[in-house]
Amino acid sequence: MLGTTILLSLREIRRHILRSILTTLGIIIGVAAVVTMVTLGNGVTASVQEEISSLGASNFIVFPVRTTRGTIRPFDDADVRAVGQQIAGVEIAAGNVSATATAFYNGQDWDTRAQGVTNALLDAQSVKMAEGRLFTRDEEEAGKNVCMLGPKVREAIFPQGSSPVGARMRLGGVSCEVIGVTEERGQGGNGADDDDAVYLPLKNVQRRFRGNENLDYFVVKYDPAYSSATVQDALVGLLRERRLLQGEEPNDFNVIDTAQVNQALGAATGALTAMVAVIASISLLVGGIGIMNIMLVSVTERTREIGIRLAIGALAREVRLQFLTEAVVLCALGGLVGIALGFVASIGLAALIDVPYVFDPVINIVSFVFAAGMGIVFGYYPASRASKLDPIDALRHE
Repeated sequence: MLGTTILLSLREIRRHILRSILTTLGIIIGVAAVVTMVTLGNGVTASVQEEISSLGASNFIVFPVRTTRGTIRPFDDADVRAVGQQIAGVEIAAGNVSATATAFYNGQDWDTRAQGVTNALLDAQSVKMAEGRLFTRDEEEAGKNVCMLGPKVREAIFPQGSSPVGARMRLGGVSCEVIGVTEERGQGGNGADDDDAVYLPLKNVQRRFRGNENLDYFVVKYDPAYSSATVQDALVGLLRERRLLQGEEPNDFNVIDTAQVNQALGAATGALTAMVAVIASISLLVGGIGIMNIMLVSVTERTREIGIRLAIGALAREVRLQFLTEAVVLCALGGLVGIALGFVASIGLAALIDVPYVFDPVINIVSFVFAAGMGIVFGYYPASRASKLDPIDALRHE
């Protein structure tokens, strides 16, 4: 009987196709909006987490800040060595320094950054090589003129399709041999684009570009088996001791825990996505009210039909089931169309705002079930009203 009832519902919907489309418009828009907003929210979350993960999963980023006296006391290599040697749980401590520079090769030039790094820093921040190799120990210790390119620098000054490895280029006033190209990373620990950089040994940039041993910041990678709070407390205590900070004197440096940042941003984007989805779902309620309104109109239009069905032996529950099924089928079809529109809109908007498209089967299934459930909620009253009609009065209806 249920199959026959569904076929009758589809026939009735087809008889009034334009009215059915207009009736389900609220459901379609509501489902499409919810699916699109949640999918885009997942994409933004994934994008943010990818950016944070490029800084390292269990890392602290330590950088000096301006004091109340208006000065900034930079860190140096001795501070980094002390952190690596004196704090339990620290696996890597490595500094970074950068300077603006112009890269030249074969008549092409590109304004970029000279990044002074070590292999340890690249390891801590999970920098991978697309081709070529890392520095040798001798190249690091001597600060030799070798470099690795970020992908944007490679595209800017080297011919497409050619390998820059082994070529000699000039960075500012320094001629260096290209030994590798890094994979795409995006934003790095200093807030700049790590793909638009040339990586040289740390001592090279300190000596040739900066003229001192100061560091812009340093990264501390710790063993995940250790409590991040314990390691951070030891780190802050050691740095305060080395920088002779007394009593209540505020820190003249900041420590960023990348794991906490990742969790905080994930929670914030998740809450924002949920809020937007709730706002978008209001149109589902509006669509449900529209379904109830049209079903009441349909009951009035088909009063004589209902009277005939009741007069020839149809049970009240069968009439109720017919109208309830029509409402559910109408909402379910609207839900399917809304999911399809949401799928297309999500792909288009994800590409437009440059975030990954993250398909979420859960929100699609929940949206469809919720839309079908709206048919039950808002279709029950009209269906119940139809089943309670008196056959004689119904047959007299004009």
